[in-house]
Amino acid sequence: MSQNQSGGGASIASPEPSAEAAEAGPQTPPGRKPRSTGVVIFALMIAMLLAMLDNMIVGTAMPTIVGDLGGLEHLSWVVTAYALATAASTPIWGKLGDMYGRKGMFLTSIVIFLAGSALSGAAQDMGQLIGFRALQGLGAGGLMVGVMAIIGDLVPPRERGRYQGMMAGVMAVAMIGGPLVGGTLTDHLGWRWIFYINVPLGAIALAAITAVLHLPKKRAQARIDYIGAALLTIGITSLVLITTWGGNEYAWDSAQIIGLGALGVASLIAFVGVERRVAEPVLPLHIFRNPNFSLITVIGFLTGFVMFGSMTFLPLFQQTVQGASATNSGLLLLPMLLGMLVVSLIAGRVTTQTGKYRIFPILGGGLMVAGMFLLAQMDTGTTRLTSGIYMAVLGAGMGFLMQTSMLIAQNSVEMKDMGVGSSSATLFRTLGGSFGVAILGALFTNQVKDTMTERAGEKGAAITSGGANLDPAMLPKLPPEIRDAYTHAVANGAHQVFLWGAVIAIAGFLAAWFIKEVPLRGAGPKAKEADAQAPADQTPVVEAV
Repeated sequence: MSQNQSGGGASIASPEPSAEAAEAGPQTPPGRKPRSTGVVIFALMIAMLLAMLDNMIVGTAMPTIVGDLGGLEHLSWVVTAYALATAASTPIWGKLGDMYGRKGMFLTSIVIFLAGSALSGAAQDMGQLIGFRALQGLGAGGLMVGVMAIIGDLVPPRERGRYQGMMAGVMAVAMIGGPLVGGTLTDHLGWRWIFYINVPLGAIALAAITAVLHLPKKRAQARIDYIGAALLTIGITSLVLITTWGGNEYAWDSAQIIGLGALGVASLIAFVGVERRVAEPVLPLHIFRNPNFSLITVIGFLTGFVMFGSMTFLPLFQQTVQGASATNSGLLLLPMLLGMLVVSLIAGRVTTQTGKYRIFPILGGGLMVAGMFLLAQMDTGTTRLTSGIYMAVLGAGMGFLMQTSMLIAQNSVEMKDMGVGSSSATLFRTLGGSFGVAILGALFTNQVKDTMTERAGEKGAAITSGGANLDPAMLPKLPPEIRDAYTHAVANGAHQVFLWGAVIAIAGFLAAWFIKEVPLRGAGPKAKEADAQAPADQTPVVEAV
């Protein structure tokens, strides 16, 4: 008996299936999808684009925002508030979707995100903007996990690769287009429109999801795990603040950072104790008993560490060492992002056709190691063509890993845990990115300062005493010997970042070899056998239209 027959299935504005179709287990035919499915996927892509694009857009408008609102000393919180709220809310949104229904929670997150966007655009001072950005980030956490969980509900894992490949494409568009869109809107319409632009796009997604998507309504009998949610939020917040403030606002060995570390560890230990006792834990620990799920969350963390760490320092290398403008440095990332997009789409299609996926994390891990090692060879004489080839190798590795890791995570949990499975995979990748930027950033800063002192003596040390990053626009104004020293210092710092990134990537490559090829539920003879052996609540259904 399929789920939709017992009241637990998912549909997309569809009539009741025939008896023959129900007996066969209604599925969307391979290679085809109903028109209404396409509408839902399009709406989900818009929602993902909004969540991914926002921080990319905001960065280019920062100088204008400060000039209008003031509050330079609080500028970093415009980004931090958003990132913090997104990371802390992600697992909670996933659990609420499992308990009370995916559609309602997703629509709520869209409304919160749009409200935060509109209010951010109307902010009159920096304090208001920071608060409204936190509200926006709260909604963004629900957008990201909601998109992946809804795809998990609607599409069998065997068919899911192609759709998640599309989401990888959305990520690439956001990373490339964000700075360009942000600069264009700021220059021609004003900085407030970088937030207002979300409203019409979000309204389209909201209308499409409301009209076309039909998921079963849920009402959990158990109480919400408020204590567990609070402890997890404190733990995540502490970790993100450590990576944000460490080495910037406060020294790594300062009382503030040590105190945050102690608070985070204590909160997470207490969280584990609470989750073992409550009837409906916000993050069920039993999902980590599945070896594939545990491995893929570790790989996701390491992928985030390497990906966000490399993408933070590549533009700096391009602008300082290779002389690219801020706009062009974004475009120069195109080889990496195109590599990620193309490979992700190919991996998704191959997974759909063959049902095989274990090879992709292995290939991705190997290419990521190779790409980071190649990038570590760059110096002041490296051409843009050479660095573009190196970035393409790294992008191909990420393409094999990004959406395949989500596919494996979702295939490793029961349907009732789809939300927390998706949110856990997203959360670990986000935390990996936060730690990657912080740790690799500390290595970069130390190497730049050491090289400046070595090459330019006291003058070099004085220039980098306030930090390793100088505005590239200042470089032509520096004396030639100082400018040459700083160029070499940035190249040496980037070398350290990419070399240690390669070491981290090796750990992910080794972990990938232990993933087991568990048959994907969906189309095909082997998948049907897996469907038959799976628990009833584990079989995803997309009704034919």
